[in-house]
Amino acid sequence: MRRTTITTLVALSLSTTAAWAEEFTIGLSNGWVGSEWRTQMIEEAEQAAEAWGAEGVTVKTVVQSANVDVPGQIAHVRNFINQGVDAILINPNSPTAFDPVFAQAKEAGILVIATDAEVSSPDAMYVGIDQKAWAKASAEWLANTLDGEGSVVAINGVAGHPANEMRVEGYQEVFAEYDGIELVNEVNANWDQAQGQQAMQNLLATYPDLNGVWVQDGMAAGAWRAIQDAGRTDIAATGEIRKDFIDLWSENNLESGAAVNPPGVMASALNVAVLLLQGKELAEPADDGVYGNALYLPIPFISSENLDEAKAQLDGKAGYVSYTSSLSIDDAKALFK
Repeated sequence: MRRTTITTLVALSLSTTAAWAEEFTIGLSNGWVGSEWRTQMIEEAEQAAEAWGAEGVTVKTVVQSANVDVPGQIAHVRNFINQGVDAILINPNSPTAFDPVFAQAKEAGILVIATDAEVSSPDAMYVGIDQKAWAKASAEWLANTLDGEGSVVAINGVAGHPANEMRVEGYQEVFAEYDGIELVNEVNANWDQAQGQQAMQNLLATYPDLNGVWVQDGMAAGAWRAIQDAGRTDIAATGEIRKDFIDLWSENNLESGAAVNPPGVMASALNVAVLLLQGKELAEPADDGVYGNALYLPIPFISSENLDEAKAQLDGKAGYVSYTSSLSIDDAKALFK
């Protein structure tokens, strides 16, 4: 009789635990796979999902990652809605085009969080860095390094991409504040290292008296190789956060500085999403940004002063791996009541 009672109690306990066990499915949408940064972003988000297991929470991820235009990425979101996911995390290809489909997701009871690029939808929130502030930090570094004087060029990413456009606005504002800084040209190299190198070669040929280069990550290593190939030791240029560039920077004592947009932004967004799905409330509303729906993350900055710290984090990793940071589960919990 006692054995039967114990067996029954154990069964009831397991049943109760199963009933209260939390399980969430989160869709991850990446509309561009043109860089290892995006691959690392997805991998770090998946690792963040696995880490919730130690909290007694099962987080399943469904990934849609492809080179698609805006309609193609809208199809990602529709697929997630049809699958009945609990939340959608998206690195969006447009700031405004997703408003109708995000409204459909909200109607279906699905949480939507954008990361890496902000969106205008009132039915979504943004968790990531302030891309304009990111650009301003490195532009300020460059202007100060040049003592506020000189000819400067900018090498940008994908024209029209929301993150790119906010970055352009950021550095233009900074350089406009310095009477001695002349922004002589701005070109696009699509966040591609080879295109960045070719663009830099062309700019060096056109502007032999160039003093500084503001270049976005994904292209800085290429730009710097062109600068070195030209034997130009008199040029200051911004850098990036990949290991291959960090090594190049350290080995050659380059005059560089890099604001950090960590691939861990989607992992941060995932941890925030899980807490929201649990019914928790942010201590401070996500109301920053031009659309009033942003929760901004800190922006680390790498300079010669802390270069060794960045190099240590990347020690032993492949050259394409980026310096990263993200909100841990505990960090994310600290943002909630």
